[in-house]
Amino acid sequence: MTLSHAQTVLAQDADSWAGQVRRTTGGLEEMEFLVPSMHCGGCMRTIENGLVKVEGIKAARTNLSVRRVAVSWEQGVQTVEGVQAALESLGFDATPFDPRLAMGSEKARSQQLLRAIAISGFAAANVMLLSVSVWAGFFSDMDTITRDLFHWLSALIALPAVVYAGRPFFYSAASALKARRMNMDVPISLAVILASAASLAETIRGAEHVYFDASVTLLFFLLIGRYLDMAMRGRAGEAARNLLALRAIAATKIMADGSRVSVPVDVLRPDDRVFVAPGMRIPADGTVVEGASDVDTSLLSGESVPEQVTQHSQVFAGTLNLSGPLQIVVTAAKDDTVLSEIARLMEAAEQGRAGFVRLADRLSRVYAPVVHILAGSTFLVWLLIGAGWHQALMTAVAVLIITCPCALALAVPVVQVVASGRLLRHGILLKSADGLERMAKVDCVVFDKTGTLTDGTASLVNGDDIRPEDMALAAALGSQSHHPLALAVAKAGAGLAHPELGAVAEVPGFGMEARLDGKTVRLGRREWVGASDVVDHGGPELWLAVADAAPVRFMFKDRLRKDAVEVVAHLQRLGIETRLLSGDRKAAVEHVASQLKISDWRAEARPQEKIECLENLKAQGRTILMVGDGLNDAPALRAAHVSMSPGSAADISQRAADFVFQGDNLGPVADGIWTARRARSLVFQNFGVAFTYNAVAIPLAALGYVTPLIAAVAMSSSSLIVTVNALRLRRSNKDMAKKDEA
Repeated sequence: MTLSHAQTVLAQDADSWAGQVRRTTGGLEEMEFLVPSMHCGGCMRTIENGLVKVEGIKAARTNLSVRRVAVSWEQGVQTVEGVQAALESLGFDATPFDPRLAMGSEKARSQQLLRAIAISGFAAANVMLLSVSVWAGFFSDMDTITRDLFHWLSALIALPAVVYAGRPFFYSAASALKARRMNMDVPISLAVILASAASLAETIRGAEHVYFDASVTLLFFLLIGRYLDMAMRGRAGEAARNLLALRAIAATKIMADGSRVSVPVDVLRPDDRVFVAPGMRIPADGTVVEGASDVDTSLLSGESVPEQVTQHSQVFAGTLNLSGPLQIVVTAAKDDTVLSEIARLMEAAEQGRAGFVRLADRLSRVYAPVVHILAGSTFLVWLLIGAGWHQALMTAVAVLIITCPCALALAVPVVQVVASGRLLRHGILLKSADGLERMAKVDCVVFDKTGTLTDGTASLVNGDDIRPEDMALAAALGSQSHHPLALAVAKAGAGLAHPELGAVAEVPGFGMEARLDGKTVRLGRREWVGASDVVDHGGPELWLAVADAAPVRFMFKDRLRKDAVEVVAHLQRLGIETRLLSGDRKAAVEHVASQLKISDWRAEARPQEKIECLENLKAQGRTILMVGDGLNDAPALRAAHVSMSPGSAADISQRAADFVFQGDNLGPVADGIWTARRARSLVFQNFGVAFTYNAVAIPLAALGYVTPLIAAVAMSSSSLIVTVNALRLRRSNKDMAKKDEA
């Protein structure tokens, strides 16, 4: 679905978006608008600064990753149509945001860019072949008729390609000029249009040189960059949407007469009573009124050990009921659940971070008008000194081509491509368009515990102290359960001969029970087996009890990743502050912190508390890398300056993170920081190359020593130099010691 079609649909069905206006305190209304043409930091500043000047609009907040703008206005003073008109007056097509239309609009835009890339690439290849033939003819006996024929063939291929493939830049430049502003697409569009027009004029007059190859080749490479940038930004907005996919699709509602009916979760309301069978996700926040079970609450706490729930316990939407049937009275449903709140936190964190403006955008604000002034001044000066309009125009076109911001536009993307390849070879996937730039500034790393610093699986630590017959009995019971600790016991005793058990049953929320030789055997919680007077060892545990015999304790711990101690020490040697922020129990977090010599740690932190902790660190001037894996870490991953998640993490966390690393080691965290810092250094070098090139080339072109053809070659050469410089990043350091020196 195209943007124009989306606008038509919305115009025909105003009620489809009127209900999306949210009323806030103070008599304000708020709504989100989809702005597909917003693609850089300059666009964000134009929108935010322009909207707040409109009567009745109090605030505007842009989200570049999903190309949305949240606008607040005074009720009765401004309207949805008025805000939309204000956005269009700034040069941006906009529609009230509707999830049904947003995906279609992005898909259509992606397909348009792909078609433009294909057409410009085909044209560039063929025009270049014709140009090579003409150049070769200068040193052979090619006659002027053949040369002119090749020029006309080039025109027939290049001009339609430029008209079609250049539309993304031409529309953007036209919108900017209509709103009396400047963006990076204006000089690009002018260079392409003037080079094509001048080439056509030169072809008509039978000149020796034309420059169609410069036009289509420039478009081809810039379109590739635009498409990759759009693809990266599109992935950034998926995290919150996929988190909400964890909600149950249907719920079993208990009616007033006691009957059970399957209903969509969207129809649930507070005080409804629902039934949740083992293995099903809880459909809404609520209170248990009947039953007992173990619930996987890693969504909120990050703790891999399930939580026991009984009557009056609070349960939350999206968590997984493991062992027993539950009846729940709903206290919050639909958009009011904790799961929905986590999704909102992720979107809010994404919007707050979207204010980051890349260096290339900041430079373009000055660069674009300077290019136009130089080209226009060159044309006027040559006319004033008596040159004809043709010579003045060719000189001005040479200035415009030679100053075309190709090297400047490539300065960041080419380093990013090389850095992404290097990271990929080291098992690190870069997901965010500006993740490297943000990673390079990190001076504080905040780690989650379970699954990040540790391997995330419970392992038996006192197996050697347990008698083989007790291990075999516990393994026989554990193999009948879905509880992760019971399964760990079953794995530890897998090689032993298991006794024959009778009447095996799982008591929800407590453990496994069976009969052996007429005696009751239990494997489960300490209180249930009668071991409540034993000192807690500070980690997960199960107890085995046979009739009146003394209970046997099975102790577990989550092992550190193999290189966790080395990596944390390396970061500390680099002067990077390390912190531990976990939703796990205090004893477990304190134990891991002491092993890693991390002095700043916090336990039992909920998602909102993690964000508050990160905000406090930001207020202290810290630039934070958050490394986490759990669903409860997803909002914090979004809120941090930059984020990283292991490949074993929850899908939502991987989508929320800027980097994802594979394998069992923690070394990619340190390697990612080194690569980002090295990439930043090369970006600055590339900017230096681009500006040095312009400082030398512009005077030569303005003085008439450079033809448009030579200007195109020089412009391509500057891009080549920038690319070769970026390839130096492929060289990797040999060991941690060299990283310390760096």
